[in-house]
Amino acid sequence: MAEEKFSLRCYCYLDRMQPQYAAFVGTITQGDLPTEGMASLYVEMAPGNEAFRMVDIAVKATEAKPGAQLVEREFGMFEVHSHNQAAVKEAGKAVLDRLGLKVQDRIRPKIASMQIITNVDPYQAQLLNRFRRGSMLVPGETMLVLECAPAAYINLACNEAEKTASIKIMHVSSVGRYGRMWLSGSESEIITANEAATQALSAIDGIDG
Repeated sequence: MAEEKFSLRCYCYLDRMQPQYAAFVGTITQGDLPTEGMASLYVEMAPGNEAFRMVDIAVKATEAKPGAQLVEREFGMFEVHSHNQAAVKEAGKAVLDRLGLKVQDRIRPKIASMQIITNVDPYQAQLLNRFRRGSMLVPGETMLVLECAPAAYINLACNEAEKTASIKIMHVSSVGRYGRMWLSGSESEIITANEAATQALSAIDGIDG
Protein backbone atom coordinates (compact mmCIF):
# COMPACT_ATOMS: atom_id res chain seq x y z
CA MET A 1 0.00 0.00 0.00
CA ALA A 2 1.36 3.44 -0.91
CA GLU A 3 2.26 5.73 1.98
CA GLU A 4 -0.34 8.43 2.57
CA LYS A 5 0.89 11.95 1.84
CA PHE A 6 1.22 14.22 4.88
CA SER A 7 -1.27 17.07 5.10
CA LEU A 8 -1.00 19.97 7.56
CA ARG A 9 -4.70 20.45 8.06
CA CYS A 10 -4.55 23.07 10.80
CA TYR A 11 -1.88 25.23 12.42
CA CYS A 12 -3.71 27.47 14.84
CA TYR A 13 -2.05 29.78 17.41
CA LEU A 14 -4.02 31.36 20.26
CA ASP A 15 -2.10 34.25 21.82
CA ARG A 16 -4.06 34.37 25.08
CA MET A 17 -6.66 31.86 26.23
CA GLN A 18 -9.78 33.61 27.52
CA PRO A 19 -11.28 32.72 30.94
CA GLN A 20 -14.31 30.71 29.79
CA TYR A 21 -12.47 29.08 26.92
CA ALA A 22 -9.62 27.94 29.16
CA ALA A 23 -12.09 26.67 31.76
CA PHE A 24 -14.00 24.71 29.13
CA VAL A 25 -10.84 23.13 27.71
CA GLY A 26 -9.95 22.11 31.25
CA THR A 27 -13.12 20.01 31.47
CA ILE A 28 -12.26 17.92 28.40
CA THR A 29 -8.47 17.76 28.23
CA GLN A 30 -6.70 14.56 29.21
CA GLY A 31 -3.26 16.12 29.44
CA ASP A 32 -1.76 19.15 31.18
CA LEU A 33 -4.48 21.54 32.30
CA PRO A 34 -4.43 25.02 30.71
CA THR A 35 -5.35 28.21 32.55
CA GLU A 36 -6.48 31.68 31.53
CA GLY A 37 -3.82 33.77 29.86
CA MET A 38 -1.78 30.92 28.43
CA ALA A 39 -0.79 30.81 24.77
CA SER A 40 -1.88 27.70 22.90
CA LEU A 41 -1.14 25.95 19.62
CA TYR A 42 -3.38 23.43 17.84
CA VAL A 43 -1.97 21.32 15.02
CA GLU A 44 -4.17 18.93 13.02
CA MET A 45 -2.79 16.55 10.41
CA ALA A 46 -3.37 13.58 8.18
CA PRO A 47 -2.60 10.75 8.44
CA GLY A 48 -3.66 10.70 12.08
CA ASN A 49 -0.81 8.52 13.35
CA GLU A 50 1.65 11.34 12.65
CA ALA A 51 0.35 13.01 15.84
CA PHE A 52 2.51 10.73 17.97
CA ARG A 53 5.70 11.89 16.26
CA MET A 54 4.67 15.54 16.20
CA VAL A 55 3.92 15.66 19.93
CA ASP A 56 7.30 14.08 20.66
CA ILE A 57 9.02 16.82 18.65
CA ALA A 58 7.00 19.66 20.20
CA VAL A 59 7.41 18.73 23.87
CA LYS A 60 11.13 17.94 23.56
CA ALA A 61 11.82 21.28 21.89
CA THR A 62 10.51 23.63 24.61
CA GLU A 63 8.82 23.94 27.99
CA ALA A 64 5.34 23.95 26.37
CA LYS A 65 3.11 21.26 27.86
CA PRO A 66 0.77 18.96 25.89
CA GLY A 67 -2.93 19.22 26.68
CA ALA A 68 -4.31 16.95 23.98
CA GLN A 69 -3.14 14.21 21.64
CA LEU A 70 -5.96 12.67 19.64
CA VAL A 71 -5.68 10.16 16.83
CA GLU A 72 -8.69 9.20 14.71
CA ARG A 73 -9.08 7.07 11.61
CA GLU A 74 -8.53 10.04 9.29
CA PHE A 75 -6.97 12.83 11.30
CA GLY A 76 -4.68 13.45 14.25
CA MET A 77 -4.53 16.56 16.43
CA PHE A 78 -2.47 17.84 19.32
CA GLU A 79 -2.38 20.94 21.50
CA VAL A 80 0.45 22.48 23.55
CA HIS A 81 0.29 25.49 25.84
CA SER A 82 2.38 27.67 28.14
CA HIS A 83 2.36 31.06 29.85
CA ASN A 84 5.46 31.70 27.73
CA GLN A 85 4.25 32.65 24.25
CA ALA A 86 7.74 32.23 22.82
CA ALA A 87 7.85 28.61 24.01
CA VAL A 88 4.59 27.78 22.24
CA LYS A 89 5.76 29.43 19.03
CA GLU A 90 9.08 27.60 19.25
CA ALA A 91 7.30 24.25 19.68
CA GLY A 92 5.36 24.94 16.51
CA LYS A 93 8.49 26.00 14.66
CA ALA A 94 10.23 22.76 15.67
CA VAL A 95 7.37 20.73 14.22
CA LEU A 96 7.30 22.71 10.97
CA ASP A 97 11.08 22.51 10.58
CA ARG A 98 11.04 18.73 11.02
CA LEU A 99 8.32 18.46 8.39
CA GLY A 100 10.01 20.88 6.03
CA LEU A 101 6.85 23.02 5.93
CA LYS A 102 5.84 26.64 6.47
CA VAL A 103 2.78 27.98 8.30
CA GLN A 104 1.33 28.91 4.91
CA ASP A 105 1.26 25.21 3.96
CA ARG A 106 -1.70 24.67 6.30
CA ILE A 107 -5.22 24.30 4.95
CA ARG A 108 -7.21 27.51 5.01
CA PRO A 109 -10.35 27.20 7.22
CA LYS A 110 -13.83 27.34 5.76
CA ILE A 111 -17.09 27.97 7.57
CA ALA A 112 -19.31 24.98 6.89
CA SER A 113 -22.47 26.37 8.50
CA MET A 114 -23.69 29.14 10.78
CA GLN A 115 -27.02 29.59 12.51
CA ILE A 116 -28.27 32.22 14.94
CA ILE A 117 -31.36 31.15 16.85
CA THR A 118 -33.13 33.94 18.75
CA ASN A 119 -35.43 33.60 21.76
CA VAL A 120 -34.64 29.92 22.33
CA ASP A 121 -37.67 27.91 23.41
CA PRO A 122 -37.55 26.35 26.92
CA TYR A 123 -37.97 22.82 25.56
CA GLN A 124 -35.12 23.20 23.08
CA ALA A 125 -32.96 24.73 25.81
CA GLN A 126 -33.55 21.64 27.97
CA LEU A 127 -32.58 19.33 25.12
CA LEU A 128 -29.38 21.22 24.35
CA ASN A 129 -28.37 21.48 27.99
CA ARG A 130 -28.20 17.69 28.19
CA PHE A 131 -25.35 17.63 25.66
CA ARG A 132 -23.30 20.71 26.59
CA ARG A 133 -20.13 20.61 28.68
CA GLY A 134 -20.00 24.32 29.43
CA SER A 135 -22.58 26.94 30.48
CA MET A 136 -26.30 26.23 30.41
CA LEU A 137 -28.56 27.73 27.78
CA VAL A 138 -31.31 29.83 29.39
CA PRO A 139 -34.69 30.04 27.62
CA GLY A 140 -35.10 33.32 25.78
CA GLU A 141 -31.40 33.70 25.02
CA THR A 142 -29.92 33.80 21.52
CA MET A 143 -27.71 30.91 20.42
CA LEU A 144 -24.93 30.76 17.83
CA VAL A 145 -24.06 27.44 16.17
CA LEU A 146 -20.96 27.61 13.99
CA GLU A 147 -19.14 24.81 12.16
CA CYS A 148 -15.83 25.00 10.35
CA ALA A 149 -13.32 22.74 8.64
CA PRO A 150 -10.66 21.67 9.40
CA ALA A 151 -12.05 21.06 12.86
CA ALA A 152 -9.27 22.40 15.12
CA TYR A 153 -9.74 25.98 13.85
CA ILE A 154 -12.94 26.20 15.90
CA ASN A 155 -10.75 26.78 18.96
CA LEU A 156 -9.48 30.06 17.52
CA ALA A 157 -13.00 31.08 16.53
CA CYS A 158 -14.31 30.46 20.03
CA ASN A 159 -11.45 32.20 21.82
CA GLU A 160 -11.72 35.28 19.59
CA ALA A 161 -15.49 35.39 20.07
CA GLU A 162 -15.03 35.50 23.85
CA LYS A 163 -12.41 38.24 23.52
CA THR A 164 -14.87 40.46 21.69
CA ALA A 165 -18.32 39.76 23.13
CA SER A 166 -19.97 39.03 26.45
CA ILE A 167 -21.19 35.51 25.70
CA LYS A 168 -21.37 32.09 27.34
CA ILE A 169 -19.57 29.07 25.93
CA MET A 170 -21.92 26.09 25.93
CA HIS A 171 -19.92 23.55 23.96
CA VAL A 172 -16.89 23.23 21.68
CA SER A 173 -15.92 20.17 19.65
CA SER A 174 -12.70 20.25 17.63
CA VAL A 175 -12.26 16.60 16.66
CA GLY A 176 -13.34 14.99 13.39
CA ARG A 177 -14.13 16.45 10.00
CA TYR A 178 -15.89 19.57 11.36
CA GLY A 179 -15.34 21.73 14.42
CA ARG A 180 -18.44 23.03 16.18
CA MET A 181 -19.21 25.60 18.85
CA TRP A 182 -22.37 26.64 20.64
CA LEU A 183 -22.44 30.10 22.20
CA SER A 184 -25.30 31.87 23.95
CA GLY A 185 -26.12 35.37 25.14
CA SER A 186 -28.09 38.41 24.08
CA GLU A 187 -28.85 38.82 20.40
CA SER A 188 -26.51 41.80 20.01
CA GLU A 189 -23.62 40.05 21.75
CA ILE A 190 -24.09 36.89 19.70
CA ILE A 191 -24.01 38.93 16.48
CA THR A 192 -20.77 40.54 17.67
CA ALA A 193 -19.32 37.15 18.61
CA ASN A 194 -20.19 35.71 15.22
CA GLU A 195 -18.51 38.61 13.44
CA ALA A 196 -15.35 38.18 15.54
CA ALA A 197 -15.23 34.41 14.94
CA THR A 198 -15.81 34.82 11.20
CA GLN A 199 -13.15 37.51 10.87
CA ALA A 200 -10.61 35.41 12.79
CA LEU A 201 -11.13 32.45 10.48
CA SER A 202 -11.11 34.59 7.34
CA ALA A 203 -7.77 36.15 8.33
CA ILE A 204 -5.94 32.78 8.28
CA ASP A 205 -3.92 32.18 5.14
CA GLY A 206 -3.08 28.81 3.66
CA ILE A 207 -3.97 26.47 0.84
CA ASP A 208 -7.37 25.22 -0.24
CA GLY A 209 -8.20 21.83 1.22
